[in-house]
Amino acid sequence: MLTPGQESDIEQAEELMEAGSIRRRTGHWRLRPRRLVADKGYTSNAFRNYLHRYHIRCTIARRSNEQRRGSFNKQHYRKRNIVERLINRLKQFRRIATRYEKRASNFAAMITIASIFLFSDFAYRL
Repeated sequence: MLTPGQESDIEQAEELMEAGSIRRRTGHWRLRPRRLVADKGYTSNAFRNYLHRYHIRCTIARRSNEQRRGSFNKQHYRKRNIVERLINRLKQFRRIATRYEKRASNFAAMITIASIFLFSDFAYRL
């Protein structure tokens, strides 16, 4: 889901959780994950209540002005760097980093093309 640059990610969090599906080891699909690992941009009581309502465990860093409640699993949070590294590799493409494309559909297409390039054998032969 693409949002304007000035809009917070938390605005679309619940809708994003409803839009995806995850493939199980058995090959069947399920709608929601068992655990969500997110950064401080996704911390809010409403979103945490949403996750609790659907029995999704969460590891979300809290902001400095929030009251700390519950445990925080650093081992799960460290796995978040896999996604961060992917985003950094996508931002190596100048067209994506500076968002030359003004339309959301064109920008999504450029992200798809960059992803294909990154995960193809051609990218590793350069």
